[in-house]
Amino acid sequence: MKVTLAYGKTGLDVVLPDQADVTLIEPKYLQGLPDQAGAIRQSLRQPISSPPLRYLTNPCSRVGIIFSDITRATPNEVILPVLLAELDHIPSERIVLFNSTGTHRANTDSELRGMLGDAIVNRYRIVQNDCLDRASHVLVGTTRSGNDVRVQREFVECDVRILTGFIEPHFFAGFSGGGKAVMPGLALLETISRNHNAPHMDSPMASWGITAGNPLWEEVRDATAMAEPTFLLNVTLNRDRQITGVFAGDWQEAHARGCEFAKATAMSPVGDAFDIVITSNSGYPLDLNVYQAVKGMSASAQIVKQGGSIIVAAECWDGIPDHGKYAQLLRSAESLDELLEAVRHPACQEQDRWQAHIQALICRKADVYFHSHNLSDELLRSIHLLPCPDIGATVQSLLARYGPDARVCVLPEGPQTIPYIA
Repeated sequence: MKVTLAYGKTGLDVVLPDQADVTLIEPKYLQGLPDQAGAIRQSLRQPISSPPLRYLTNPCSRVGIIFSDITRATPNEVILPVLLAELDHIPSERIVLFNSTGTHRANTDSELRGMLGDAIVNRYRIVQNDCLDRASHVLVGTTRSGNDVRVQREFVECDVRILTGFIEPHFFAGFSGGGKAVMPGLALLETISRNHNAPHMDSPMASWGITAGNPLWEEVRDATAMAEPTFLLNVTLNRDRQITGVFAGDWQEAHARGCEFAKATAMSPVGDAFDIVITSNSGYPLDLNVYQAVKGMSASAQIVKQGGSIIVAAECWDGIPDHGKYAQLLRSAESLDELLEAVRHPACQEQDRWQAHIQALICRKADVYFHSHNLSDELLRSIHLLPCPDIGATVQSLLARYGPDARVCVLPEGPQTIPYIA
């Protein structure tokens, strides 16, 4: 049996043993909206629980617009031109675009131009969040758990604050989009770190598709409210990055509507757990590094048996990556138990410890094999992953281990579809 996994920009063909009992779980494909720009424009003019965007602004308004960084598939090149056209009564020098990098690195000029287009980059000022620069952030409030919420100062000082992004199930925040544009998107590392803490990572409610009762998401919501967003524009996408739904208006109500739509189209129930789960990380740009590929691992972990095996295929042109603390944390521990002990310790406040924490939990549940032509076997072993140069051969070997009744599941689009045991 041959399957094609989303991998980089080209895909990856994998031949699985003929005797394998294979279940394929793919996204429910929705056609992109026939007039994507028109749908966005209509949503801005007929929003959910809000006046039209144009009525919320005037020529003297200072407007801040948050957009997603290179690690997200948000079609900024489609969304922003329509949004900015709706604000054409405001001088361009009074509009600032904020790149919600969170704890990620700043995007390069060429990446910004690829994401936004030359016309937008040349016309508007762009501010990229630097989570380490305390001076560029301001205290907007304190959450019930005692987390001081510090957000990009210049965004808070805008009169009109607009959030954009796309909605899909998220492996510990429930869903992407919504308030995540502000926190972690524009937050100080200390604020992000306290939110992405070990108790939250260990909570069974901090998982795919769960918002109510998810302690991490609820704090994101409360923190975002302190920054007082004016308006939200979120979309849902199909695997071709075409817009399938537009949700604009009140930042909480519009996001909730989008989450309902995303859950119905992007989550898939299964009856029983599998011995082997093969996944991608949804291809370019989402499989740029191992850090992001933890999402594919997590999607697989929802339906793999205890003691089973996960195989991940991700291009990882950005490596582990070298920036941030994720690689350092993984390499500093000789075992998964040692890694978990380190990231759970109250004194551990290292950036990216949350991603190492989740990876460790997954690797304790199942063996995780990793396929990438950009990563050496030695490097993979150093971060607690098993090399997988040939996926078909690895599956053949695993079938011999698990026996003739072993069941295999393939997620060719990775976390574009989130399976769960009904």
